[in-house]
Amino acid sequence: MRTKLRNARRLVVKVGSALVTNNGAGLDKDALDAWARQIAALRAEGREIALVSSGAIAAGMQRLGWAKRPTEMSKLQAAAAVGQMGLVEAYEKAFSRHGLHTAQILLTHEDLADRSRYLNARSTLTTLLALGVVPIINENDTVVTDEIKFGDNDTLGALVANLIEAEALIILTDQQGLYTADPRKDPAATLIGEGRAEDRQYEAMAGGSGSAISKGGMITKIRAAQRAARSGAHTCIASGREPDPILRLAAGEALGTLLYASSTPLQARKQWLADHLQLAGDLVIDDGAVAALKSGKSLLPVGVVEARGDFERGAVVACRNLAGEEVARGLVNYSASECRRIARKPTAEIANLIGYLDEPELVHRDNMVRT
Repeated sequence: MRTKLRNARRLVVKVGSALVTNNGAGLDKDALDAWARQIAALRAEGREIALVSSGAIAAGMQRLGWAKRPTEMSKLQAAAAVGQMGLVEAYEKAFSRHGLHTAQILLTHEDLADRSRYLNARSTLTTLLALGVVPIINENDTVVTDEIKFGDNDTLGALVANLIEAEALIILTDQQGLYTADPRKDPAATLIGEGRAEDRQYEAMAGGSGSAISKGGMITKIRAAQRAARSGAHTCIASGREPDPILRLAAGEALGTLLYASSTPLQARKQWLADHLQLAGDLVIDDGAVAALKSGKSLLPVGVVEARGDFERGAVVACRNLAGEEVARGLVNYSASECRRIARKPTAEIANLIGYLDEPELVHRDNMVRT
């Protein structure tokens, strides 16, 4: 399976805050230079690399003299604004020493939730890669709110891998990889060499946040691997403190934990739907509708028990079974108020109930992805 990384021509590398800032001591410029050197070597082989970097808030905290990550949104955004300046400058200097240009890309979930902006982001990134530029990507923490944030850069790394159809996602962290238990608490814990990204047992093995500097933890990396696998990208989680980890992983060396994708990549439009982290509302559906969706059919009004939320036509909504579990998501053809009026009714009655018939389905199978 390690040959999957060796053969990957387009990769996303994600580096965590603890590595970027040397556990909060300040920007680790030696580490940045090492990553730049390794990425330059891969670029010389004709491979394309996008770098997702945490560290803006942590760098800002260091510049402002804050020992503990604040909880107030305004202070987090202030720290990001201060830290982003130094972070980008340090990356530009590191890569320029190896003959590469960089470009700063700041994203929020809102940028990927809108189809037009999603396509624009994709076009910008693929163009930069074709030009030999290394995109430095981060969440736009200076303007982000809880409603439009990714939550952590592991998720962002997976979304970027999906966005540019990368073949591999490398997540560098301060841990050796995924263990059967937390190695800091259980001396019997063993490192998992490789496995299927979609295997749910790995979520139970992952612990909480790794440090006071980082936002995520191993669980976010496992979920990122699951998300990246939707577009066929394989994920490797490894220690960024190992010598030349990017080069060694890209060469197929058995380093860290490889979580490989085994499912067929989703087509681009359905991948965009799957990548929605926030949904406009829910359609609660009966058992018959659940079975129909699992067999690849569209969602009809007669199978809808309840519509929750306040959404307009064209919004992305979740389809949930009676137990509340999400079974699919897609673009809805009617507003929330219209869905409530036509729920449990046959398609033939739609026009009489709301005054028009736009589509016979509430969610067409071409605009739906099963989850």
